[in-house]
Amino acid sequence: MFVYKLRSQLDRTQIYTGITKDINARLASHNSGHSSHTSKYRPWNIEVYFWFVSESKAREFEKYLKSGSGRAFSKKHF
Repeated sequence: MFVYKLRSQLDRTQIYTGITKDINARLASHNSGHSSHTSKYRPWNIEVYFWFVSESKAREFEKYLKSGSGRAFSKKHF
């Protein structure tokens, strides 16, 4: 599983964090407007992604990145 962070090319302040099994297909989906959460700010670029063997660990990390401390960590390191 991949945990990924996208940044909008239209509005560089817009960031989206998600999880997927196929990072390339998911980016294409975001950029084609299939996600209501991201269609307004497309196109998107992948800023960073992480691969996990364990789906549960990937979900835990995604949840962390979406938390206040995770957003602060992400802002500082990515």
